[in-house]
Amino acid sequence: MVNFIKTQNSFANGEVSPIFFTHDNIHGLGRMENLDVIPGGGFRRRAGLKSIAKLPSNARLVPFSLDEGADYVLAITDGFMRIFSNDTFIQDVNTPWTNNDLPLLQYAQRFGTIIFVHPDYKPCVLQLQNGTFNLVDFAFSSSDDTLNINMPFTRFDDSNGITITVSNSNGATHFITNSDFWTLQNVNGYIYIGGKTWIITSYIGPQDVTAICNGQYTVPQSPISNWQEAVFSPRRGWPSSITFHQDRLVFAGAKSWPGGVWMSHVGDHGNFSPGTGLDDQAIYFTLLSDKRQHICTIASRDNLQILTSDAEWAVSNKPLTPESVDIKKHTSVGSPATRHIQPQDIEGKTVFVAQNMREIRELTLDELGNSYNANNLCALAEHMVQNPIDMAYNKITKQLFVVMADGNMAVLNYNPALGISAWGRYTTSGSFCAVAICGAQTFVITMRDNLYYLERFDAQECIDAGTYQYNICARAMPPMSNGHNAHHIRITKVTVRLLQTKTLFINAQRAPLPNEVYETPDATFSGDISMNFLGTCGEFDDAIWEISSSDALPITVLSVTAYGRYQI
Repeated sequence: MVNFIKTQNSFANGEVSPIFFTHDNIHGLGRMENLDVIPGGGFRRRAGLKSIAKLPSNARLVPFSLDEGADYVLAITDGFMRIFSNDTFIQDVNTPWTNNDLPLLQYAQRFGTIIFVHPDYKPCVLQLQNGTFNLVDFAFSSSDDTLNINMPFTRFDDSNGITITVSNSNGATHFITNSDFWTLQNVNGYIYIGGKTWIITSYIGPQDVTAICNGQYTVPQSPISNWQEAVFSPRRGWPSSITFHQDRLVFAGAKSWPGGVWMSHVGDHGNFSPGTGLDDQAIYFTLLSDKRQHICTIASRDNLQILTSDAEWAVSNKPLTPESVDIKKHTSVGSPATRHIQPQDIEGKTVFVAQNMREIRELTLDELGNSYNANNLCALAEHMVQNPIDMAYNKITKQLFVVMADGNMAVLNYNPALGISAWGRYTTSGSFCAVAICGAQTFVITMRDNLYYLERFDAQECIDAGTYQYNICARAMPPMSNGHNAHHIRITKVTVRLLQTKTLFINAQRAPLPNEVYETPDATFSGDISMNFLGTCGEFDDAIWEISSSDALPITVLSVTAYGRYQI
């Protein structure tokens, strides 16, 4: 038997996967539950949850920040959104989306408006006007001279060989095709013929629809083969991704054109007319590769980043013009296509969920600024990320919150300047369902007893929703000594250095703090506390110490030292 003293004064790697338990150069834990790693490398009890409101069902959370101090949280649920400000309900707004639609809903904010997109619905715009929120359909602009609608138009593959004969009968204009083409979904869609835009008003049959022109026209004398259809329509679908980049509104992906990207005129976000190709006019392009590219989301950073189900692309031109679109495929990780999880901007880097739903990746430029790398932020904690459903980053607390389908939440305390990349798990009585950051606050939706609630993390709370206690746990990694796996370990003493702490259990035994800590409500203890033990850890994956508590009281641990004897 050999005596040992093992001190751990940094927990900067958080909870690590068991496959790294034989590494003695990792500043991690075997388990970290309901704890946060602080800048000095120690850990403390997480903030409790403050209850804000009961919700009628599960929801998506979307932040909406206007002027400084005017921060709103949108809880979007089945058929309406519930709007809150400063923990207070403000207004309900009707929406076209059902709960089943919410996983694919995407959005982008520009000044005082948010534009929402979904592949099955026309884009919608949320605005605050005269103190009231309104949700209206997104409107493409029209040209002053021709009255044409400034939408993107194209020729779809299934329209090749289709000609249109324009005829007038019974006071209506008919579009007659040479073979079956029209469907009921063409109604309210736009067609571009002879320099004019037309809207289809009714479906007569697979070869006949009626349409109205936006202005005066002359009936062509022969069938027309050179015509185009609106890229976005009830039949072809609507944009699935959105962002603003270099003062252009950018739409990407659609059911019938999953690899397409459409950019508006500079400063004129409703105008997608190609014009004459001037530098500030609209830009269209399609991702081309050996695999079909389904665009999952787009992000505006230093470059325009395009995340598909198969790869990560970037458009690096500054400025972007119709004649200069330098698009490049950089990495081949892929993103989930069946659910939108908003990528997060962490100090200029794009953090996104990988297509395998097991990794959180970080897009970073190399030193030359030419190529992106997709670093795995879960490399030491691959077990922590299992089927994520929502994600948000709080830049004030430097925490990335990732909600899992099982109702737990993985939290990354991330401060690269201090060498901290620490994953831990948050649990509560019930389940976490969604998360969003609004201003400096972190909001969540929880499900408790099959009921849904909007709640907020609050450092002044030591329990959840005023009712539920939660357990904290920090468990050491199995010990290493002189490069060997130690076993048959006999622990004689554990010393914990504390900061402003009021309760503590070490190896399931309550640590005796000074009497004044218990007798004075506001008193806490800072310093070393020691407990003597006489125990044996016989397996290689046993922890030599564990700190826990379910008391609703503050705990901050700066370091832990274990004393004992071991046999190799």
